[in-house]
Amino acid sequence: MMTDGVNTRELALNVLLQIEKEQVPCHVAVRQMLEKYQFLPKQDRAFVTRLCDGTVEYQIQNDFVINQFSKTKIQKCKPVIRAILRMSVYQIRFMDGVPDSAVVNEAVKLAARRGFFQLKGFVNGVLRSIVREKDHLTFPAREEDLCRYLSVRYSVPEFLAEEFLEQYPEDVTEKMLASFLENAPTTVRVSRFQNTEQETMESLRRQGVSLEKAPYVEEAWYIRDYDHLSRLAAFLQGRIQVQDVSSMLVAHVADPHPGDTVLDVCAAPGGKSLHMADRMLGCGFVQARDLTSYKVELMQENIERSGLGNVMAEQWDATVYDESWEKKADVVLADVPCSGYGVIGKKADIRYHASRNKENELVRLQRKILENAAAYVKDGGTLVYSTCTVNKKENEENVRWFLEEFPFEAVSLDDCLPEELRSRETAKGYLQLLPGVHNCDGFFMAKFRRKEAGNDE
Repeated sequence: MMTDGVNTRELALNVLLQIEKEQVPCHVAVRQMLEKYQFLPKQDRAFVTRLCDGTVEYQIQNDFVINQFSKTKIQKCKPVIRAILRMSVYQIRFMDGVPDSAVVNEAVKLAARRGFFQLKGFVNGVLRSIVREKDHLTFPAREEDLCRYLSVRYSVPEFLAEEFLEQYPEDVTEKMLASFLENAPTTVRVSRFQNTEQETMESLRRQGVSLEKAPYVEEAWYIRDYDHLSRLAAFLQGRIQVQDVSSMLVAHVADPHPGDTVLDVCAAPGGKSLHMADRMLGCGFVQARDLTSYKVELMQENIERSGLGNVMAEQWDATVYDESWEKKADVVLADVPCSGYGVIGKKADIRYHASRNKENELVRLQRKILENAAAYVKDGGTLVYSTCTVNKKENEENVRWFLEEFPFEAVSLDDCLPEELRSRETAKGYLQLLPGVHNCDGFFMAKFRRKEAGNDE
């Protein structure tokens, strides 16, 4: 596919090589490429985006397929050839609008254009074999090796399938893994401050956007049929923020009031900080902190667009104690760095970087941040702990540890949640949302109250 001299498959190849060589997350690499080629028609941008996302998502499954037809195993192939095979097999298997013959021909041309003339026959042979057999492919049998079956069927590392099975029933594990391969619409939060839902809906509809109510939270909507988010007036005017429903629930659980002092210690890109500021009707103060200047600039852009004057972005390392905030905050939010297993559906690369070592390092980091965050909460004040993972070591186990080590008590979430999310766990002060089970990302949140001075027993 050529547009004004730009080969869209070559763009996709460049993105895939960048992801592999530089460990750049797929969504970041795709966004950077689209920003560079803004002149591309909507159809071409959609093609490249889907090709890159799908190739990364289905990498494990498609590698299994390639290895059945290639004498050279995929991991032994040169990076360029490996990427060409992966993206071509994704097109052959999942993109019905592209003729198989065109996919094979373009792959061979790409190999030649990148200097691999001697491998044109290899690429051609492997892909033609897969085209012939694509309706008769065999995969691991569930009854012989459940982890292997789940790994290939849902394109996740065996380590993750094994860990999910250790922590959740088989049917729940399979629902979560299946959800990672489903396309989710964009979810937005409608701002309430100096804005009405009706004004926002009218603005979006005027620009041809399709709207559908999202669950659990009044201000949550799904949007479809738009091109660039940055071309929507409602976005530019700060009427909507892109935010998953699971993330919106955090501000409901934190429940800040107008006039409160709020500290968000790991805030980027700022959605939860802005939501809390919005719920405070522009009154009080929200300090939104993050580690890097890049993320602080990102938050600053979102704050300025929102029109909220009661939020301030600041660079600060959450693992470094800040004495000036000791017992100053009515509400502290610690939305900590985590394994991200709840958002694999949106950030496919996460699955390829999972390991027990990384999880253990994250738990140590999370506990250090929680220790500091606890010190900033006033007597009787609220601390909310949240992650975007479904890993119990980072969630329930951290809650148990925290309640044993610090003068806080768990607070029921039931007053802050819709009835369909209430359970024995929410009455105990925490909520685990599971992708594929709940209609949102996988997410965890827990609420604590600092005991009043003299009442620490």
